[in-house]
Amino acid sequence: MTQTLVTIITPVFDAEKHLNETIKSVLDQTYENFEYLLVDDCSNDDSQNIVKQYSEKDSRVKLIRLSKNSGAAVARNKGLEQAKGSFIAFLDSDDIWYPEKLSKQIDFMHENDYGFTYTKFELINEDGSLKKEASNLPQKLNYYSLLKNTAIACSTVMINKKKIGDFRMPLVRKGQDTATWLKILRDYEYAFLLNETLNQYRAVEGSLSSNKIQALKRTWNTYRNLEQLPLLKAIYYFTFSVVNAVLRRI
Repeated sequence: MTQTLVTIITPVFDAEKHLNETIKSVLDQTYENFEYLLVDDCSNDDSQNIVKQYSEKDSRVKLIRLSKNSGAAVARNKGLEQAKGSFIAFLDSDDIWYPEKLSKQIDFMHENDYGFTYTKFELINEDGSLKKEASNLPQKLNYYSLLKNTAIACSTVMINKKKIGDFRMPLVRKGQDTATWLKILRDYEYAFLLNETLNQYRAVEGSLSSNKIQALKRTWNTYRNLEQLPLLKAIYYFTFSVVNAVLRRI
């Protein structure tokens, strides 16, 4: 049976410190029919050369260069524009996949006829040591439950475009991933959890996602400015999201 083509998209900006490990985790996948699009957002370090070296050795790895620094949303959208796969997966440039991530997730989606899934993940320190594991992740999320519990980590997501349709991320510098899941779930009923830890999410000092206060600000901005929730509704869902973040331990 022919394997379904999966497009993996990684936005890259000054990522040389962990990029080799991230790329290697993709090339070590037991599922082999993928294209790996790494979109360089005008890095100032050696990131472009690292990707280029891998692309010269493996035709599945492709370097895409942006002409000006534009942020992760634009980088991911450039990858989505060029994606040939019917399944889309995202991986941040400092995160790591376990070797069976793709094979287990795509089997899970085929077997259950799902269009949108996410997995459990571990939080690791910058040096790769285990910090903690996300817990209490919901088995499925619709639009309203995602507003209450922003539990979907970008590097765990897989989407079947034949079911979801073509999509793009909102052009905001912060929080575009959660805003994208909300946009998809306005029309598609549920995102489903594959209840296995298949991803390591790196807490990099100084990164957008490492600051909890900034994360709360991003969530509030998503509710008020992107979803345009009325003030009282925004407060209602925001309160739930904070409580659930504490329960998830991450």
